[in-house]
Amino acid sequence: MARSLCPGAWLRKPCYLQARFSYVRMKYLFFSWLVVFVGSWIIYVQYSTYTELCRGKDCKKIICDKYKTGVIDGPACNSLCVTETLYFGKCLSTKPNNQMYLGIWDNLPGVVKCQMEQALHLDFGTELEPRKEIVLFDKPTRGTTVQKFKEMVYSLFKAKLGDQGNLSELVNLILTVADGDKDGQVSLGEAKSAWALLQLNEFLLMVILQDKEHTPKLMGFCGDLYVMESVEYTSLYGISLPWVIELFIPSGFRRSMDQLFTPSWPRKAKIAIGLLEFVEDVFHGPYGNFLMCDTSAKNLGYNDKYDLKMVDMRKIVPETNLKELIKDRHCESDLDCVYGTDCRTSCDQSTMKCTSEVIQPNLAKACQLLKDYLLRGAPIEIREELEKQLYSCIALKVTANQMEMEHSLILNNLKTLLWKKISYTNDS
Repeated sequence: MARSLCPGAWLRKPCYLQARFSYVRMKYLFFSWLVVFVGSWIIYVQYSTYTELCRGKDCKKIICDKYKTGVIDGPACNSLCVTETLYFGKCLSTKPNNQMYLGIWDNLPGVVKCQMEQALHLDFGTELEPRKEIVLFDKPTRGTTVQKFKEMVYSLFKAKLGDQGNLSELVNLILTVADGDKDGQVSLGEAKSAWALLQLNEFLLMVILQDKEHTPKLMGFCGDLYVMESVEYTSLYGISLPWVIELFIPSGFRRSMDQLFTPSWPRKAKIAIGLLEFVEDVFHGPYGNFLMCDTSAKNLGYNDKYDLKMVDMRKIVPETNLKELIKDRHCESDLDCVYGTDCRTSCDQSTMKCTSEVIQPNLAKACQLLKDYLLRGAPIEIREELEKQLYSCIALKVTANQMEMEHSLILNNLKTLLWKKISYTNDS
């Protein structure tokens, strides 16, 4: 058989080359099909995940069914369910039970957030917030007076924020926000919506910090769906790619690419000052201290003037609330005493229980995030001093003596150094 294929010695070399060429071609075709198959599988899996993550139609149906039967009410309800001038755009959801979309409301851009799943217990591996009761929008009940509703809200704040003397002021502020149609009265539907929203730390924080520059403004709500101010750049680095492309970019290369697409250094300094100012806003604010439990770049954004704006505040929680929930939690090591990515307490090995004292303050976590961001491209004349101050900031511990004094001193020194360098530039 071999002789019939290659009858002469002079034909052996061409025959060998032909066989080798066929082998190489088959090998090339095999790997090509393998790449296509694996790529198609990855895209299919990610698309399936995407469809599970993005459930805007389900969210709208649940909310509008409740609104049309008179259970809930709010300033966004008519636009969402009747005139349909509030609609969902690009999906930004990262978890199925926390729906988030870019949206348009009466030609104004915003971010629409909606909760989907019931959470019957607290799970430190997922969410801190006990989002919805067993029966959705079951409180307050018909016949509840305004005074009784105020007492309900007061008790909720006392549990979340601690026993503070000015909680009555916050209750009155909530009633003002709950009165969506501004008729001077809070209807039962508006009260049910407000009660559902008050279970969310982000909504509560937006109300408390509504006059602060770096907190997104609340545009409206309907049930536990709410619309907040849109931010032009939705990452500290100002670059976002389609989710399909993100799949094929190595994390190391992505970090390098992020650094290449940052604004100029004076603009980065202005954004960093905004983050430091926000840390001041939540550190021993008018209604207690809030802890930033996820300080990743994806939760921060900025506008066209390079003013920092918070994009996602769902992992910023009241310190009193977190301490009460995590204390005495069973643990084997310190890794069991973590909420989010950044709120860590220690495990008491003698009792095998988590302690309630968070190890790192917000400022130290913010400086850790800003270190590479600010040092890259920093002016040579301040680089050494800036690096020194950032590392002093990162080393700050909650348990340190005179921590509050050190906190204020380090924060003010950093702000002064940055402002001094950019105050006379156009970028400032």
